[in-house]
Amino acid sequence: MNTYKEVWTNCLKIIKDNVPAVSYQTWFEPIVPVRLDSNVLTIQVPSPFFYEYLEERYIDILRKTLRKELGPDAKLEYSIVMDNNKVSNSKPFTVRYPAQNKTELKNKPVPFPIQSEGGSIKNPFIIPGLKKLEIDPQLNPDYTFANFVEGDCNKLSRSAGYAVAQNPGKTAFNPLFIYGSSGLGKTHLAQSIGIEVKERFPDKLVLYVNANKFQNQYVAAVIKNEVNDFLHFYQMIDVLIIDDVQEFAGKEKTQDTFFHIFNHLHQSGKQLILTSDKAPVELQGLEQRLLTRFKWGLSADLQQPDFETRVAILKRKIYNDGIVIPDEVIEYLASSITSNIRELEGALISLLAQATLIKREITMDLAAQVVERFVKDHAKELSVDYITKSVCDYFNIPTDLLSSKTRKREIVQARQIAMYFCKNLTKSSLSTIGSTIGGKDHATVLHAYRTISNLIETDKSFKLQMDEIEKRIKY
Repeated sequence: MNTYKEVWTNCLKIIKDNVPAVSYQTWFEPIVPVRLDSNVLTIQVPSPFFYEYLEERYIDILRKTLRKELGPDAKLEYSIVMDNNKVSNSKPFTVRYPAQNKTELKNKPVPFPIQSEGGSIKNPFIIPGLKKLEIDPQLNPDYTFANFVEGDCNKLSRSAGYAVAQNPGKTAFNPLFIYGSSGLGKTHLAQSIGIEVKERFPDKLVLYVNANKFQNQYVAAVIKNEVNDFLHFYQMIDVLIIDDVQEFAGKEKTQDTFFHIFNHLHQSGKQLILTSDKAPVELQGLEQRLLTRFKWGLSADLQQPDFETRVAILKRKIYNDGIVIPDEVIEYLASSITSNIRELEGALISLLAQATLIKREITMDLAAQVVERFVKDHAKELSVDYITKSVCDYFNIPTDLLSSKTRKREIVQARQIAMYFCKNLTKSSLSTIGSTIGGKDHATVLHAYRTISNLIETDKSFKLQMDEIEKRIKY
């Protein structure tokens, strides 16, 4: 009988081959095996949030690897290290996300103490109509958690952001460093945190500022000999959100000033939220002491949204605008524009404008005209029939057999693979794919897609096989 350490080591060998290296280092290396009682393995995790993320994202691979080691009755228990250094063996809580109908922002300015030993401090955010001693948080009321669509591409960032909003400055996520390519929702998520804090703690000073604006304010303060006022102002903020910190690159004086602001806020238990287009380790032109501090909390990335998330984003936007658009048009937009959310929403707005101004019905033809302006590089046109034939050729089976009602395992899996590639590589709707491949409905296609996606994530040899099939289809 293997010991608990040997069992966990064997599990890690499989997991390491099936998850990205960064994910493995973040979510599996910190885990400590504690004991093995019969078929129950207990592992220790650093926090309730850590446990919850494992349960949401990696429970399938944990279950499969543990059953491989301990048999079909294998069970996993968690020992959770709490903030007071005590250990809880019970499963903790369920994160409660904000109500989906919360759309209003308590965006009123908050007065704050303005006096210091050196006299009055000047406010760089003086806004017409407001008293001189008040600031506006600079938040967009539309950028709420309720309007932020969650998917696998952003689950960690959103969960961490909401945890910060519930208890700003008191979690391990300080600073919270959100990074990802342009147009993936960094600004929206960062401002969602600020809005939620204002909802929960109206008296807290929350401020969102772009790095370029911060730089311009600093230069103006230097010219006017008001650097001390500038420092004191920012050191009073309770939740400071700096967007696009990569813009500080090469600006040594600005970095030095922000370094002192960062230190003061962090040591005072105030919350910092930073966004960037790159992870801290990849940023160039920033002082090492700043980069080190960026890594103190949690670095969470936003990835390109998958097909289902893109569809959900479009449907949320359409619902908020009170518009009706055929599902096949929504799916077409989601499958055609994959680079970022900003382009996806831009295509939808353009489609609605075309339909409104020209008074045309929203159809697939109109959607195709709009998409053509957004998609710069057009790949080889792939059809459902072509993909089906390519998959059949790879497995050396007749194409008509793929559309038959046979339940042979190899035929069923080949059919699911064909559906998976049709969904990923064509602009056809789920209903069209299903009807073409065996007369199936859209639910069957969606089930096939999820089944194959799960195998790709957990079976390394299957992933290699899928990569080879995709190359044959594309080239």
